[in-house]
Amino acid sequence: MPGRILMVDDDRSMCEACESDLRPRGFQVVWHTLPEAALDTLQNGEFDAVLTDLQMPGMNGIELCQQIVANRPDVPVVVITAFGNLDTAIAAIRAGAYDFVTKPVEMELLALTLDRAVQHHELQEQIKVIRETMARTDRFERLLGSSEPMRKLYGQLARIADTDASVLITGESGTGKELVASALHGQSRRKEGPFVAVNCAAVPEALLESELFGHAQGAFTDAQKKRKGLFLQANGGTLLLDEIAEFPVPIQPKLLRALESRLLRPVGSDTEVPFDVRILAATNRDLDFRVEEGQFREDLYFRLNVIQVDVPPLRARGTDILMLAQHFIEESAARSQRPLLGLSEAVAEKLLGYDWPGNVRELRNAIDRAVALARYSKLAVEDLPDKIREHTSARIFLGGADPTELVSMDEVERRYIAHVMEAVQGNKTLAARTLGYDRKTLYRKLARYKLD
Repeated sequence: MPGRILMVDDDRSMCEACESDLRPRGFQVVWHTLPEAALDTLQNGEFDAVLTDLQMPGMNGIELCQQIVANRPDVPVVVITAFGNLDTAIAAIRAGAYDFVTKPVEMELLALTLDRAVQHHELQEQIKVIRETMARTDRFERLLGSSEPMRKLYGQLARIADTDASVLITGESGTGKELVASALHGQSRRKEGPFVAVNCAAVPEALLESELFGHAQGAFTDAQKKRKGLFLQANGGTLLLDEIAEFPVPIQPKLLRALESRLLRPVGSDTEVPFDVRILAATNRDLDFRVEEGQFREDLYFRLNVIQVDVPPLRARGTDILMLAQHFIEESAARSQRPLLGLSEAVAEKLLGYDWPGNVRELRNAIDRAVALARYSKLAVEDLPDKIREHTSARIFLGGADPTELVSMDEVERRYIAHVMEAVQGNKTLAARTLGYDRKTLYRKLARYKLD
């Protein structure tokens, strides 16, 4: 990651040689032979890193490093020291230097060291922007994030919040679908009414009808008194049917009728009761596919999916990852009464490089764990879970140069389809869109390669 470098060395020929070698590598080099002049330039300009010699007349490299750390701590300093002079290198690091290189300078090593310093500076800048963004409360209700996908989500939520249209909220597990539902309620004309959520997968089928619609006294063995269901508990407000894809098929006609007539019949009752509730539904499953399988009624699907809201996965939200991490650190540190300031640049790099299959929920859990284990004022890499600390980007291996390792096009296709299906967590609609197939073609390929 080439950047803008300020170099300080009393040897003019050394400055010219470094500039000549680093410029073709993409670095912009501004140099001075006097440390005082370099400090003036640094105060009046923007640089990604400083490269300085240690042995200079007047102000030496250690003193220069101390001045830079005191006045521009965001700019990393790389020092050049004599070969084998370990004591001087240690003194420079103690003075706040980011790294050091030894004389005679190997230009390839110097370029790599400056690359790392520039990346370090960029991460510091990202964290600074994130803190400033958080201070501006760039959020929608309890949703937090400033990435383009989240801005689009905020815009859509603002447009539909104050209507009574049913909304289907889709997204991978852990993306915050219930927070989206809560945000819709909080921005609606119903915000003074109750917000009630039920996980349809967590309630046994035998009890779900009673849970939703209520029951009359004596409707079944344990029904010793009349009970209002969740629909009536949410009256005047919003009801979220979470994990709607798991809603039992036998009860789906009763749910559909209630939504269409705005009347419900409690279990064991002879009379119908009106209700006034906005219905939101959420799922991480492919409801289109459930309809085609016969596991979900098409008419109920259309009744629920008047407006669809897609919640982006965490991996698509860029530096929102760091914003959320900082937010979770502050929350967790406050609960445990620990004086944590934030995350180190190395941790930020690990968080940005991880795929987050569990999305925001996984990030929160990882941060809670890291805060519990933290030994310093900032989270360190060793505080992170192993799978994040040791993560490397996945690659699909298709064969090497050895003809015996090469694979057929069918095998290439099979492996890639399997990779896409895993990446989208089995969402066939999204997989077909990603692969450029129509749905029937995708089903045929899945059956052919036995990937279904």
